[in-house]
Amino acid sequence: MTDELAIHGIECFAHHGVFDFERREGQVFVVDLVLGLDTAPAARSGELKDTVHYGTLVEAVKSAVERDPVDLVETVAQRIADVCLEDRRVEWARITLHKPDAPIEATFRDVALTITRTRGPADD
Repeated sequence: MTDELAIHGIECFAHHGVFDFERREGQVFVVDLVLGLDTAPAARSGELKDTVHYGTLVEAVKSAVERDPVDLVETVAQRIADVCLEDRRVEWARITLHKPDAPIEATFRDVALTITRTRGPADD
């Protein structure tokens, strides 16, 4: 059985993008996470050590987004997935990376990429 832990709306400021002005000026990115994990051990023990510490995870995700500028949101989303899957208890991670201020010459609300990554057999 897999439970889901969701964290929505993690705001980050970073300098990703294809255009020079994106790299120079930076912009807000917003991250939504959904993690698949078994929460039963933590429910039984009542101990934080038996689950994913989402406070620490958010700090690591924010750091991953805000460092080392890259061109594509695909690269940033994969970086976030890698951070989430570092914890062996996380079986899969669904990441949505929002770029609400993407340089598009049209009225729009959001640009968002959603990826899902699972722990491979070699990762166990």
